[in-house]
Amino acid sequence: MTALGLMLDARRVHKQGAEMLLRRQQDRLAEIVTYARNHSAYYSELYHGLPERVSDAALLPVVSKKTLMARFDDWVTDPKISLAQVQSFVDDPARVGEKFLGQYTALTTSGTTGTRGLFLLDQHSLAVTAALSTRMLGAWLSPADLVRIAAHGGRIAMVNATGGHFASAVAAARLRKNRFRRRLIDVLPVQLPVPELVTRLNTFRPAILAAYAGTGALLASEQQAGRLRIDPILVVLSAEGLPVTEYDRIAAAFRATVRQSYAATECPFLTYSCRENWLHVNSDWVLLEPVDADHRPVPPGQQSHTTLLTNLANRVQPILRYDLGDAVLVRPDSCPCGDRLPAVRVHGRTADLLTFPANDEELVSITPLTVSTLLDRVPGIGLFQVVQTSPTELRLRLHPKAGADPGLTWQAARTDIENLLTGHDLAHVTLIRADELPQQTPGGKYRTVVPYTASPHDAGP
Repeated sequence: MTALGLMLDARRVHKQGAEMLLRRQQDRLAEIVTYARNHSAYYSELYHGLPERVSDAALLPVVSKKTLMARFDDWVTDPKISLAQVQSFVDDPARVGEKFLGQYTALTTSGTTGTRGLFLLDQHSLAVTAALSTRMLGAWLSPADLVRIAAHGGRIAMVNATGGHFASAVAAARLRKNRFRRRLIDVLPVQLPVPELVTRLNTFRPAILAAYAGTGALLASEQQAGRLRIDPILVVLSAEGLPVTEYDRIAAAFRATVRQSYAATECPFLTYSCRENWLHVNSDWVLLEPVDADHRPVPPGQQSHTTLLTNLANRVQPILRYDLGDAVLVRPDSCPCGDRLPAVRVHGRTADLLTFPANDEELVSITPLTVSTLLDRVPGIGLFQVVQTSPTELRLRLHPKAGADPGLTWQAARTDIENLLTGHDLAHVTLIRADELPQQTPGGKYRTVVPYTASPHDAGP
């Protein structure tokens, strides 16, 4: 199906409601399971003995990032791809924005479940992402909003990770190569000190502001203080979650529509939010199953222990009943916004700020993603955890990759963090090398950043 065909289908299915959405989901599940069995050695082995056609995901065994990464070469469906090749590709910063093998977008995850992931998006998956993005914007913006955005020059400011092989970094690199888009889109590194970020936004004056949720909260405070003076029509937040009241505060600060998306590297088109602050799952292309600790279904209205994800679009690296690790709650009734897609709230992602006293007695805050995106670029780090043990002290727990020199890895990480702190006028903050390794939460994830105000139990034992 062409890109236009995918957009028209997404719109048509959305309008027709739950029955058509379920039919599309079941047909696409059967198709991708068949494809995976025929083209992936791993899935051929795993699905041996299953019925010829599978349209019920409950028949499929659960997989994890750790299991899939351990069988990477058998998991992928393109025989030209190997783990060694992809690892070499993402380790080269000069290749951010390039296509792996000239046809795949390569992305990485930070390893909050204890295993770093390497993921590839094929052209079909990217086309589906574009089609569902169009549906999302249609739900967010009225014709009057589009006119106002055009009257403001149509400029978009993106505050995100611009280094490493994150989805945002890849997008930023491609935008820089397009002269026309560069005039309309400004990509700002999330690591910028807040005063510099404010200055650049005041100069650019975006009609749409896209940022990580924690960064959006910081910028809203700057707007309320009068230092930031922009008037966007739409503010789009991503990555971390925020308390519902924070979305209302950000909307009031900017006098703008505020929306969010909950997604994953494994599935970039997972959900989009509505005016009721619920997240609607793109269920014609995604299967999201809330389950308990034994992977048994959890009924609507009850928070899950974890969530199983099935991406129905990506064929090069099939994600089928994949333990995502996030706790969600499915709305048991229809959402008052009128959207017919299933509605969820995510309880496994919260934006915690690192807040420090500055030399001028003011407080300076840094978002968790500012730190984590910085350290994700450091060669040799397998897993890390930054713990704020006092208002002016950070403790860095490191687990180097196999074969990496622990001393050199620590030196590189220390240099980057100290440069970040200095850039925020926080040179007085002490960074300590921890003896212990990163520790898990009771839910089995690794929080990459643990603020001083957080409960010590959140950092693990």
